[in-house]
Amino acid sequence: MIDLNERLVFFATAAKGTEGALRDELRQLRLRRIRADRGGVHFEGNRADGWRACLHSRIALRILQQLGTFTAVGSDGLYQAVRQINWALYLNPEVTVAVTSYCKDSVLTHTNYIAQVVKDAIVDQQRERLGQRPSVDRKDPDVHVFVHLVANELTVYLDLAGESLHRRGYRAEALAAPLKENLAAAILRLAKWDPETPFIDPMCGSGTLAIEAALRACNVAPGLLRPKMGFERWASFSKQEASVMAEMRAQAKAAVREASAPIMAMDIDPQAVELTLANAKLAGVKLAHAVQPLDKLALGTGPGLIAMNPPYGRRLAADSSLYNDIARLIARRRHWTVAVLAGDRSIERALPRVTRWQGVFNGDLDSRVLMFES
Repeated sequence: MIDLNERLVFFATAAKGTEGALRDELRQLRLRRIRADRGGVHFEGNRADGWRACLHSRIALRILQQLGTFTAVGSDGLYQAVRQINWALYLNPEVTVAVTSYCKDSVLTHTNYIAQVVKDAIVDQQRERLGQRPSVDRKDPDVHVFVHLVANELTVYLDLAGESLHRRGYRAEALAAPLKENLAAAILRLAKWDPETPFIDPMCGSGTLAIEAALRACNVAPGLLRPKMGFERWASFSKQEASVMAEMRAQAKAAVREASAPIMAMDIDPQAVELTLANAKLAGVKLAHAVQPLDKLALGTGPGLIAMNPPYGRRLAADSSLYNDIARLIARRRHWTVAVLAGDRSIERALPRVTRWQGVFNGDLDSRVLMFES
């Protein structure tokens, strides 16, 4: 029997550079003992607090529940440490499992080997106790185990979300170099956007920035867009827990509202606007839209946010004047804030001096969010 009120430790993972934005988001969710760290944010709470983070976080990639920390020296020490956990609480022979590992300063240096040892320890315990072992499914496991081995200290986690939380399910198709949903949400928070004010993405591409803005403006919990979380597939997930989660979803649905101000997606490419509207429909949000070039964008007095992910390098070859158009837009922003995701330093050199900036990783690309404020 799992105690719903048991005090647990969690780690919410995030794209590099967005840890501070995630920390602020989790504070807004009223989670406790929050501490930003490299690659994510630690917090504590009961089981339902972890579920709430899965349901409501727009910036986290995964919510990992810590099962314990152990001393693990060598492969035998690793194997024995993992067997100290009662895996019957989470697994049975009917569910599938996968293991992902990370190591640093350890005598065990190969992550695939570490994952294999951990998997062996788990399935051996199951076979000995139940007479059968769970199957491995690396693509879509029911239970996803994460292990961090730093020197001789092993930390074991379970992934609550299942599939990465950035996969909202609304992006059926995308144009070149699509922006991940969690990074788009982080840009909105880094820019200190007030969702009661207007939002414009003047080069919307697949629509990720505009759709994330609309979801936030309408108070749509991103977890409502997925049918089931990973922890709902655990062997131990009880009817009582299912009832708690159903009530949590019902409350989130009841909190959805109409946007207070326009959310605009525009692009010079009609195909991009068409794709954005199709993705917005899948997300259940409505966007104002226009097919027009950047220099034709008419601004009200503000305040509001203009956010964009402009092309660079090969993607820019067809329009070398674009950065000049962005610079002119920034110059006439008045009471608007402008946020530009710069994946290339040439963008920064072409634009006015920034008010502030935040380094982020867009996938593997070292980038900056440039912010121009009134």
